[in-house]
Amino acid sequence: MEPIDLLRAAAALVAVLGLLGLAAWLLRRSGLNHRLGGAPGGRLAVVETRWLDPRTRLLLIRRDRIEHLVLLGAGPPLLVERGIAAPPAAESVR
Repeated sequence: MEPIDLLRAAAALVAVLGLLGLAAWLLRRSGLNHRLGGAPGGRLAVVETRWLDPRTRLLLIRRDRIEHLVLLGAGPPLLVERGIAAPPAAESVR
C-alpha cells in the first residue's frame, strides 16, 4: 500500500469520526435526545439534569406525579430525596 493511500484512509476516518461527533453534539444541543426517550404524557420523565462535575450528575425524575432526586456518578446511583410532590404545572418535560 502506498503512503498516499494510507494518508487518504486516515483522512477519511478522521472525517467520518468528525461528522459523527458533530451529529452527536447537534443532537444533544437541540435537546432532541430527551424527546426521543418516550411517549409524551408517559408516566416516567427526566424533569431536569445538572452536571456537578465531568463524571457526576444530578437528575430530577418524575414518576406519575411524584419526583425523585437521584445522584449518578462513578459509584452506584444514590437516591438523594424521594417523594417530592411535583408542582401542578409540571407536565412539560425539558
